[in-house]
Amino acid sequence: MNAQDIEALNETLQQLSPREILATLLPSLGRTALSFSGAEDVVLIDHFVKAKKLAEQSGTDSDISLYPFTLDTGRLPAATYRYLERVRNHYSLELNVLMPSAEAVNSLVREKGLFSFYKDGHKECCEIRKVAPLRSHLANFDAWITGQRRDQSPTRMEVPFIEIDTTFSTPERQLIKVNPLAKTSSAEVWQLIRMLDIPYNELHDQGFLSLGCEPCTRPVGPGQHEREGRWWWEESTKKECGLHIATDQHSS
Repeated sequence: MNAQDIEALNETLQQLSPREILATLLPSLGRTALSFSGAEDVVLIDHFVKAKKLAEQSGTDSDISLYPFTLDTGRLPAATYRYLERVRNHYSLELNVLMPSAEAVNSLVREKGLFSFYKDGHKECCEIRKVAPLRSHLANFDAWITGQRRDQSPTRMEVPFIEIDTTFSTPERQLIKVNPLAKTSSAEVWQLIRMLDIPYNELHDQGFLSLGCEPCTRPVGPGQHEREGRWWWEESTKKECGLHIATDQHSS
């Protein structure tokens, strides 16, 4: 796909629901990974499983091929691990769990301790625990689907439905990124979760609106934005772990 194709597709997708976006794009994306963070983007898992069943019933199953995965940084809350297992069992899902290099983690901890991110920012730790495992994983795919939404943070206000990934594409291989929930609000996501009885992380009921690693996530108070509970000691425009930042930004 080139830039003109992407621009035209974004115009077409503007009027579609997340499930319709998936149904429209999946047949043409090639080998596609589905990113599941263990938060409210579980609705993507629900959409995928139901689309898969419909495809099987209609005899077009070959057009619906996704590979769900999640990142296990080794620092997730216990409740998140329990939740991942509930989702896996609820949907009879084969969930690929990506883990960081033990050598890289040990090197960081030996040099700087377990909580260096409180002093020098979260970028280095996230690079080791999230970005590097994801980069290695996505090298096996033509596209990946994420749960990014425009209302999640100032850095995501212009998230498109489909784009050329500038973080993980290489000169030899173009990677497409799809964000079916881009225009979906948090309220709409939770309406779907309640209406369809979709499993969700119990931490959401304790004030954790945006979930990540245990040392870097806390509940938010009334009126606070959901991302204010992530890396709360840092400035709001820096609250990205590196998974969704353009290469020129990521390397700066």
